[in-house]
Amino acid sequence: MENTAEIIQDLYDKLSKLEQQNSELTQHNSELQAKVNWYEEQMRLANQNKYGRSREKHDDSQMQLFNETEVESASKKPKPEKEEITYTRNKPQKKSQECNLEGLPERVIEHRLSAEEQVCPCCENQLHEMKTRESRELNFIPSQLEVLKHVQYAYACRHCQKEDIQTPVIEAPKPNSVLPGSIATASIIAHIMHQKYVYGLPLYRQEQSWQRMGVEISRQTMANWMLKASQDWLEPIYNRMHQIMVQKDILHADESELQVLQEPDRAATSKSYMWLYRTGREGPPIIMFDYRTTRASKHPQRFLKDFQGYLHVDGYLGYDSLSWLTLSGCFSHARRAFDKALKVLPKEKQHADLPSRQGLEYCNQLFAIERDLAEATPQERYRLRLERSQPVLNEFHAWLKRQSKHALPKGYFAKAVDYCLNQWDKLTTFLQDGRLEIDNNRAERSIKPFVIGRKAWLFSNTPNGAQASAIIYSIMETAKENGLDPYLYLNYLFEQMPNMDLEAEGAIDELLPFSPNLPEEIIAEKK
Repeated sequence: MENTAEIIQDLYDKLSKLEQQNSELTQHNSELQAKVNWYEEQMRLANQNKYGRSREKHDDSQMQLFNETEVESASKKPKPEKEEITYTRNKPQKKSQECNLEGLPERVIEHRLSAEEQVCPCCENQLHEMKTRESRELNFIPSQLEVLKHVQYAYACRHCQKEDIQTPVIEAPKPNSVLPGSIATASIIAHIMHQKYVYGLPLYRQEQSWQRMGVEISRQTMANWMLKASQDWLEPIYNRMHQIMVQKDILHADESELQVLQEPDRAATSKSYMWLYRTGREGPPIIMFDYRTTRASKHPQRFLKDFQGYLHVDGYLGYDSLSWLTLSGCFSHARRAFDKALKVLPKEKQHADLPSRQGLEYCNQLFAIERDLAEATPQERYRLRLERSQPVLNEFHAWLKRQSKHALPKGYFAKAVDYCLNQWDKLTTFLQDGRLEIDNNRAERSIKPFVIGRKAWLFSNTPNGAQASAIIYSIMETAKENGLDPYLYLNYLFEQMPNMDLEAEGAIDELLPFSPNLPEEIIAEKK
């Protein structure tokens, strides 16, 4: 019996050990499988980023509604009735694909026969003008440079000279220059800024362009001109725009990386940031950039210390320190997270009714409602959001909580679910006011010119240059948003401001990009 008991105990110990080993192997296998899945997701995402389309648009026919709440909340537009109409018409001629030439100056070139040629080849009698045929071509006139030679005449009184009466010499007035002592005119500085900050043309390439036109202007000289002009003339405009902006009660914010080479006590490869702030739906549009060395929350705290109200942001936690503001989240970021989770799936699963697609569809439903309400008044939008968007949000939130219990950790779908749950209070803030927006796309669109330009000129050399860039971008993007031609507006500022009393009350306000008193010739389009 003792031997039997020992054998049973030994078998029991071995069985327990095998069960433990099996459990450990199963857990290890699960961990390895999770790693394999993660690496496969990374590989598919890398291929998507490299070879796939960047748009987040999906085939609407594959987006099936999957619950009653969304069906009831979806936009209900009656389908148009179809009727058959039969008629005959002339076949339209092929339209010209050339550009619209309306509004361009026109120079008429007439082609006539000489008097000797106006003879009939048959009877040799005089020919008369029967008709004309017109055609149009687009001609390019290259840029030209000219030297403005200022000659100021001085005047004196001969009578006073004869009578030995001491009188002052009177000199004809000359307008003040934008940069006294420099050869730069308002048009030259405006052109350099326009080329760099609208078209992304680096100064070294502009230097080459000037050389081809027959003048040597070094990139250092151009940089100094821009720095001095922005400090003397654009900074007062920038500061006044900031004062007006923080008086609003709805703003947007975003930030993007910037490299500045010669920052004190920092390596040239250090990351700096260009912060963006802008107004919302209500005008006038104001867009402002603010260069800072870090992404720390103290920077928006400083810039927005006098602002009270709602701030549209993305998921960056640095904005959470703005405790006196109400933060409104971005559903575009939430939707993008589900879109990414969908793209990392194998191709055969991307069109299936999986949780990633369901999360994407919830976001699509909310955006569809917003499109329907695009032309509504803020009061109507507030009411209809509570009626139509609130049920979708309630169902979405419950769905997120259920999915959070089953989503694989570290996967893209789990990240999408966690993002929505962590940001939920901010994501639903747009229900509080009909003027708020469901996303922060307005800020992302406004910072895009800086991001595109950065790809061309890559970095700023000094902190002063980076701050000058922030000021110039602010002026030019606000001018564009208000329907102004940015070059003509800059040229106007550099011509007017040196000859104005900027300390006079309301003088700066008359020059702002949204001032109603700006001349019509600098307006690119109707506001």
